[in-house]
Amino acid sequence: MQKQVLAIHDLSCVGRCSLTVALPILSACGIHTSALPTALLSTHTGEFTGYTCLDLTGEMRGIADHLATLPLCFDGVYSGFLGSFEQIELVGEVISRYRRPGALTLVDPVMADHGRLYATYTQEMAAGMGELCRLADVIVPNLTEACILLDRPYEPSPDQKTVRRLLEELASRYGCGQVIITGVKHGDQLGAGGFCAADGTFSFQGAKHLDHVFYGTGDSFASAMMGAMLCGRSTGEAIRIAVDFTHVAMEKTLENGLPLRYGAAFEQALPMLMRSLNLLGGEA
Repeated sequence: MQKQVLAIHDLSCVGRCSLTVALPILSACGIHTSALPTALLSTHTGEFTGYTCLDLTGEMRGIADHLATLPLCFDGVYSGFLGSFEQIELVGEVISRYRRPGALTLVDPVMADHGRLYATYTQEMAAGMGELCRLADVIVPNLTEACILLDRPYEPSPDQKTVRRLLEELASRYGCGQVIITGVKHGDQLGAGGFCAADGTFSFQGAKHLDHVFYGTGDSFASAMMGAMLCGRSTGEAIRIAVDFTHVAMEKTLENGLPLRYGAAFEQALPMLMRSLNLLGGEA
């Protein structure tokens, strides 16, 4: 039976991020994906000015209530960027509504990068995002978000020992079974560190660091992670698949001379993702 996911993200009309990334990636993983949009933006907020942003808080409860009348049984709920503080409680209610044994809740606490909160976020929202993380089976913060969630000063280049400590503290504080921190550097590699609370295992998966700014890669990574885990891959395997997929998307963007501000060309990496999940013929 085909698995189903509810993706709770914003929608940018231009730029590969959020729902325009999550929907096709999860669909490529063979998962029927429904959407609960949090905000509508004309473009993503990196390298664009004059963009519009419509907060969809007023519509979300109506959408969620209508979905509840349908015979939907979600195998996963996956949340990302939220448009207001009020949405945190609402998303928590949605997660609780669809929580059941065997279902997977992944929270990507999208709120900051490069040592600072996004312009649309407040300290109150950051604290609320922490409460949302308590409802998750898996959280996928970047380094900045991990430090904010732990009330720690931002560390741009922590060593592996520090990364493991951050992971363990996040798992302990928020009760998450699995924690992944993205944007972790190790030598000439950039990737993600993961921790599984059930067996105490730590892993790092990386790929050669490409010295460019790519937008939407966190969304690509988390979406591929979600897809791989719902396809039965372990945490470590899912991290490896998501790192490789995101890296190939960045490589394809550079190889084809595509404008970086529109985001990494994840579309060109989808065949590799599908092969890695045995959804296409050929070598993974």
